[in-house]
Amino acid sequence: MIPLMRTLTSLFENSKAQENIESHQKESAVIQDNIENRKLEKESPAFMTETVQEEIRPLKRTVIQAPVLVEKSDWHGSDEILIKAQPTANGNQCLFVVNRPLFAGYSWWFPTFESAEGSPLAEALFCLDGVESVLVDHSTVTVAPVNKNRVDWKTLAREVGAAIRKLMQSGSPLISEKIVKEMPAEEKIREDIQEIIDTEVNPGVSGHGGKITLLNVKGNTVTVQMGGGCQGCSSADATLKIGIHNSFRKAVPAVGAIYDETDHSAGSNPYY
Repeated sequence: MIPLMRTLTSLFENSKAQENIESHQKESAVIQDNIENRKLEKESPAFMTETVQEEIRPLKRTVIQAPVLVEKSDWHGSDEILIKAQPTANGNQCLFVVNRPLFAGYSWWFPTFESAEGSPLAEALFCLDGVESVLVDHSTVTVAPVNKNRVDWKTLAREVGAAIRKLMQSGSPLISEKIVKEMPAEEKIREDIQEIIDTEVNPGVSGHGGKITLLNVKGNTVTVQMGGGCQGCSSADATLKIGIHNSFRKAVPAVGAIYDETDHSAGSNPYY
């Protein structure tokens, strides 16, 4: 009886072993198929494109910033006074962005040192060597230099940033209270600007097929758009800054910042 049981056990174990062998053979076949398929994928153009793209992917860029330039994740919530300096491409002015209001809801242009009287922020900036004009707009300050061709923004920006920070830390008013008290209503500024556009500006540019449109007035900040012959005109920038700015400020002295939202690259350039 015992020999018979041993024989049956042996047969059973041999059967299980055979099943295990067959199972391993099937798994090996599947693995081999996967290897072959993967090899074909690697040789395909699509896979090669992905591989090459991964290999030539550019390295992460590092931005080098001047001392007054600050990058932090919690920009507006920071307890520190943070300032970013952004010089224009041609270097004729520099925009300083502060993480808190300087003149909330309004803007003011200081063309001369005399015009800065009573406004500590503008007075401090005019005391710096090389500053020609100052424009304060809500939480930004735009500084134009006297010598636009040879300005060292790395040095001047550091001085401007330090002056802004020092005044803000003092807690004293930055802009003259007289300016704030005498500020006209937004609707009044809008009406006066529209009138000067209709009666003076547009009649002047219509001879070149141009047209100026008032897009928005916020507080005392004005935004316009140039159309017709003025869009893409080689003289549009000079026309806007000299002609339109002077007309607006002469008719409405309370006007602060004046912005142009014209896409000049989309227009033609018929005048030289």
